[in-house]
Amino acid sequence: MLETTAALAPDGQPFHVITLTNSSGTQAQMMDWGATWLSLRMPMRDGSVRELLLGCSKPEDYLHQSAYLGATVGRYANRIANARLNRHGIATELVPNQGAHQLHGGANSFDQRRWTIESQSDQSVTFKIYSADGDNGYPGNLSAEVTYILTETNRIEISYLASVDRDCPINLTNHAYFNLDGKNQDSRQHQLQINADDFLPVDSEGIPDAGLTQVNGLSMDFRQPKTLMQDFLTDEYQRKVSGYDHAYLLSPECRSGEHAAALLWSADNKVRMSVFTTKPALQLYSGNFLQGTPSRDGKTYDSFAGIALESEFLPDSPNHPEWSQPDCWFAPQQIYRSSTVYQFDLV
Repeated sequence: MLETTAALAPDGQPFHVITLTNSSGTQAQMMDWGATWLSLRMPMRDGSVRELLLGCSKPEDYLHQSAYLGATVGRYANRIANARLNRHGIATELVPNQGAHQLHGGANSFDQRRWTIESQSDQSVTFKIYSADGDNGYPGNLSAEVTYILTETNRIEISYLASVDRDCPINLTNHAYFNLDGKNQDSRQHQLQINADDFLPVDSEGIPDAGLTQVNGLSMDFRQPKTLMQDFLTDEYQRKVSGYDHAYLLSPECRSGEHAAALLWSADNKVRMSVFTTKPALQLYSGNFLQGTPSRDGKTYDSFAGIALESEFLPDSPNHPEWSQPDCWFAPQQIYRSSTVYQFDLV
């Protein structure tokens, strides 16, 4: 179902909201501004319906938040140090938007633009965007599309496709925040498992400041389920960024989309989310700076109100070919493809 809002986006056109529905009554909503995942409402065993995603009360509120709520981000998700690409000895200057660095593709990037609705049905929608050569400093003309599918088994399948006519790094992801308890409350009581032996330490600006590091014996170890609160802020890795805001290099068997890369359980243990991806890494963000973000009830969220698990290449990896992951640079003859699935189950 397609709904056109009375409110207008910065381009002077209305927002378009698409509602996907399956036979069990689960509903997902997306909009064309930012190709944003707005909502996921799932029926519970007691007959109630639970909202599992953080979001704003109306589409225009998404213009007044900097948390990237549910947005599709690119060309390159996460941070690029000093807003500079280095490739074969050639430096390319990007446009910084987080101090000296670039975050999520730069200011007013894919998350703050109109995507074209290419196709839609009761259970899927495809958005497309064009990014010109030099956009936020990136080389080449890029075309990208993202498809959302809501399945009969309560999976949100997100597939990305992109191509570019000059060598360019590409790293598209979705920035949804989850609170599986369905309330505006601290999400650090959720239990989390991430199938990864290594993570990437960062400095206070979120820029990698060391090589890949084993999680064994550290607060960063989520190989067995534990709450985020259990080891919260217990070491300098977290204190530098006020909580969890780190990329995990997934175990090799979890990079094909066949095996779960991560599992998240609601604090009341009634909902479980499983994450499957073809990307090599997941960024865990515990919502450390969500305070003041417009919320679904018309008020604001507090910090830690939701958890993001962003599938991606490692941050700043255009400048780190030594890291053990596929190359994030794409040549004109190559096609960028990736998929991430969020599976929601009643426990």
